[in-house]
Amino acid sequence: MKIFNIETGKFKADGGTMFGVIPKQLWHKKYEADEKNLCSIADRALLIDNGERKVLIDTGIGNKQDEKWLAFHYLHGDDTLEKSLTAQGYKPEDITDVILTHLHWDHCGGALDKNADGDIVAAFPNAQIWVSKAQWAWATNANIREAPAYPQENILPLKETNKLNLVEHAGEIIPGIKVRLFNGHTKGLMLPIINKDGKTVFFAGDLIPVMANIPLVYVAAYDILPLETISEKEKILKEALEQNWTIVLQHDVSIEACTVKETPKGIREDKLLKISEI
Repeated sequence: MKIFNIETGKFKADGGTMFGVIPKQLWHKKYEADEKNLCSIADRALLIDNGERKVLIDTGIGNKQDEKWLAFHYLHGDDTLEKSLTAQGYKPEDITDVILTHLHWDHCGGALDKNADGDIVAAFPNAQIWVSKAQWAWATNANIREAPAYPQENILPLKETNKLNLVEHAGEIIPGIKVRLFNGHTKGLMLPIINKDGKTVFFAGDLIPVMANIPLVYVAAYDILPLETISEKEKILKEALEQNWTIVLQHDVSIEACTVKETPKGIREDKLLKISEI
């Protein structure tokens, strides 16, 4: 099995949204912000090639939103989903499966493209698409708080591809790839746990967006149930510690992955890794 880092681009988010009730005088020591209090955020995907299937975890923002919408999120950098796939020797047609951790705009937008005629089409024409059933129901009936995170042009056309698979329970969905379900960030967040040659790799997604979110109370304001997020982080970090997992950090602009260790202040990062080193 091979695992590749797929950088789809960067955007900016307010520091307060990334760390919730934690005051800036504390969190800015762990994660940089600019003069407008904006943090640069990676939009990292993961490609897994087990020899038979090429599995893409999340797809970045995509190309369907207008310039005004994109400008609001301060996109920057030269990375794109297709450019990063090409750099690793893959084409969109090679992808057999797309696992979407959830349906917020920065995670699923690239699963669909807008063609020259303005039609929305599958970006990965040969791929099965995997989404949790709970997240699908949640996203297609979005609440007032999360509705802006769920542009429906990113979501409803997925069903029209006739390749949408709704996952109801935790467990293995692809050989070597299990998923766990979480509800603190959003209902039905689905995070993959990968068995790579006997090593466990956890794609932490928006449960632990950046390394600075590892401390339990450093919870994003985006999370709909922050106390649930704290409980979910506590359980998964304990498991990662006990079983020596590698944690992939989807949104950290500087750190791709890490292991964890016990400290007097709780579980914290240990070894910092590139995904190519896993």
